[in-house]
Amino acid sequence: MDRVLFDTPVGPMALECEGECLTALYLPCRPVEAAGAETPLLARGRAQLLEYFQGKRRVFDLPLAPQGTPFQRRVWSSLAEIPYGATISYKELARRVDRPKGFQAVGQANGRNPLPIFLPCHRVVGADGSLTGYAGGLELKQFLLELERNNP
Repeated sequence: MDRVLFDTPVGPMALECEGECLTALYLPCRPVEAAGAETPLLARGRAQLLEYFQGKRRVFDLPLAPQGTPFQRRVWSSLAEIPYGATISYKELARRVDRPKGFQAVGQANGRNPLPIFLPCHRVVGADGSLTGYAGGLELKQFLLELERNNP
């Protein structure tokens, strides 16, 4: 496992990989230490995240391998289909993973997303469009949504 630390406009983040896949992105609220070496994959991941924060990147093209239950991975895979700048409700996300009454379970899977931003759980909002739970905090969620709205 290798992990690189880097600064972003919202604070320090860390990106982690196992072999040829990214496995975790640590948001500023979860400080961790660097480990191993900065691999070419970690360098690409860091560069793409910084381009995203500059409003220059809308899609990531990196190999991801989030670790979780089959249901969590299904939810995370569905997150990747939410377009840049768009939002959907937890209810809609639950419908997309064939659990129409499971929006609470979907919310829990969102909260355990090990690759936020890459798997954009910040694009999931309450049924009325309100900002609800985000592992990085609602302030960061709002920042990310505004970044995407202001850089179409």
